[in-house]
Order: sequence, then C-alpha cells, then structure tokens
Amino acid sequence: MSDINGSPGERELAHTPEVVAGAPLAAAGGGGYTPPPPPQDPEDEEDDGMLRMSFMDHLEELRMRIIRALQGLGVAFLLSLIFANQIWDFVRQPAASALQGLGIKDGKLVQIEPMEVFSTVWVKLPLVASLFLAAPWVVYQVWAFIAPGLYKKEKQLAVPFILSTAGLFLTGGAFAYWVAFRFGLRFLLGMELDSIQPMVSVSSYVDLFINVILGISLVFELPVVIFLLTLLRIASPSFLLDNSRYAILGIVILAAIITPTPDAFNLMLFAVPMIMLFFLGIFASYLLVLRREKRKFPWGAFLKWIGVAVILLGSVGWFAAIKLGYHFTPHWPFFIK
Repeated sequence: MSDINGSPGERELAHTPEVVAGAPLAAAGGGGYTPPPPPQDPEDEEDDGMLRMSFMDHLEELRMRIIRALQGLGVAFLLSLIFANQIWDFVRQPAASALQGLGIKDGKLVQIEPMEVFSTVWVKLPLVASLFLAAPWVVYQVWAFIAPGLYKKEKQLAVPFILSTAGLFLTGGAFAYWVAFRFGLRFLLGMELDSIQPMVSVSSYVDLFINVILGISLVFELPVVIFLLTLLRIASPSFLLDNSRYAILGIVILAAIITPTPDAFNLMLFAVPMIMLFFLGIFASYLLVLRREKRKFPWGAFLKWIGVAVILLGSVGWFAAIKLGYHFTPHWPFFIK
C-alpha cells in the first residue's frame, strides 16, 4: 500500500505549490528552486512592445499620412479661394508702399500677359495661403508617422512639437513679410535711374514674394530639424556645437541665396536670425538629452540672466526714446528718430 501511494513525506511533497507549478525542488530533482522573474514595469512593457511594422506597412502608413495632409491642404485651398481678393490686397501692400515711397502715387502693379492675374491671384497665392493655414495639420501628420517608433516619454512631446513647428513656420512668414521682404523691395526699387520708370509686373512681384516668404519660413524650421535629429539619435548637442562654425558658414551661404538684394546689410538681416535659430535648436536638443538622462536644467539661474538681459534692453530703449527722441513705427526699421 505504501509502495503505491508513496511515503507520507512524498505525498506531502507532491501537494506543495512548487511541485504543482512544475518548479524543481532540491528534494525532488536535486537542483535549487528558481523563483519567478519580478513583475515588469508597465511603462517598460509598453516601450518593449512598440509598434513594429514591415517595410510595406511603413509605405502604407506613409501613403495614408500624405493623403490626409493633401486633404487638409485641399480644404485650406478652397477657403483661400473664397478670400482671394483680400489675400491679394494683403500681398500687394509692400509693393504699393515701396512704389509710393518713390513718388508713384497709385502704387499699382502692371499686367503684361493675359493669364498673369489668374495664375497669380487665383492659383499661386491661394496655394501659398493654404500652406500656412494647413501647417498645423500637416505637421500633425508628420508626427503621427514617426510617433510609433518613439518611446512613451518621447510621445509626450507631440503637442509641443506640433505647436513649435507650426509657430516657427508662421513666425518666419511674418518676419519675411514685415521686415525682410519690405526692406529688400525698397532697396531694389530705390536703385532706379533718371531714364528708367519703375514698373513692376504682377507675376514677377508674386514670384519674388513667394520665394522670400517660403524660403524664410522654411529656414525658421531649423530648431525643429535639430530637435528632431536629436530625438532620432542622429545628432547630439555636443556634435552640433563642435561643428557650429561649418553650420554658420552654410547659413551665411544660404542667406546669400535667399536674400533678394546683394548688399551686406540685407544679408546680415537674414543670416543673424538664422544663426540665432541654430543655437536655439541646440538648446532645445540639450534639454531633450537632459530629459533622457533624468537630469534637470538650472532654470532659476537661466531665467535670472534672461531677466537681466530684458532689463538692459528695456533701459536702452527707454534712453533712446526719452533722451534721443526715437519712437516706434509699425514698419521697418520699427524704431526711428
């Protein structure tokens, strides 16, 4: 009877949880007991289970995001067509101001070809306006395409990424319209000779306008590009700082290509903000690296120095306004005597 059912000690051993679970025991198999692995953190499980897609899945996702971005651009284009006349009045205002400054009272542009007005006022300008209107939607589609390959903490940067990208694009357009383009246009039209009457055609003016506005708007995305390269671990702040002299040289060359005038002052008007944006991108990527390494940035000391700089600039502006007679104007150079 004892042979069939085993000894009392063996019967007790057979009903222990370890044997039921199939874990080896020293008394049963000679090896030591191996405890189960500790529970994994839910955040680590989500990071380990990041979406992994095949090459064809990536292409399908890219196709879907491109289609959605184009749909947003189409809706923005239809809205821009409704306000095409108002957009044209907004676009021609720098030319009217520059021509009136040269003594041409009406400040009107001229039409040379029959299709000129249609192709510019009803096609080109609504397309450009739709790019600015749909910028947040297009940026969201870009983020949605790259987000599956990011960790959970990096996905939390979606809203700041979208807002900063769209905001910099719009800021670049505003800087180009109210500062760079106006100054360059006045410089170009101010080079007239006594035997030459300035007459600006609609198509040539709009082409120059689009090149400058879009060129500067895209250049203002430089901090986002640097941040994205750091996010994808393609570049690092230390690498960018070590090679900053080459970046500055490339920025100056790019500014010379975009600049509508050949003078050095207008070149610096383009290059200086671009260099500042480059170092702003390095600063943003440095904050990202600190976040990855779970270190904190000394915001207290940083904001204190920013406050000192603001106070110094305010003091200079107050002295120039009160003592030197300067005042603010809504056009370039904004602060005149």
